[in-house]
Amino acid sequence: MPSVMDHQPEAQLVVAGEFYADEDEIREQAASLGESVRLDTDYIPDDRVALYFSAADAVVQPYVTATQSGVAQIAFHFGRPVITTDVGGLAEIVPDGEAGLVVPPEDPDALATALVRFIEEDLGDELAAGVQRERVKYSWDRLFEAVEALVEAA
Repeated sequence: MPSVMDHQPEAQLVVAGEFYADEDEIREQAASLGESVRLDTDYIPDDRVALYFSAADAVVQPYVTATQSGVAQIAFHFGRPVITTDVGGLAEIVPDGEAGLVVPPEDPDALATALVRFIEEDLGDELAAGVQRERVKYSWDRLFEAVEALVEAA
């Protein structure tokens, strides 16, 4: 985030959801960045999820390891591009340059560069259009069609 703020001082980061790491260290880092970072580290109940996704210009998933993440599909549901790391199946869900940006894991410089690019090149609308195309893959209709095809094949 400091690198992003060097280029885009008005950038805001909201860290939402429960911690699965050392919370004290993250709180110290966030405090050093002042009002540019907001930590909402409690469990986010279903009735508040839409608020967070709707307020975001992009959803950032800086995973070090993962198999997949339902967060990307939720972001797509709300029409939000995803900036993520290339771990697990995330790059398959988020086509780079189409519905978001994909960077190598454990590379904070690449992540910061992608965030700055997203802002400076004003990629929000372009990537959101790609999200609309991609999210069809994860619709209930698509799931129903797949199940129906399996039943017919059996």
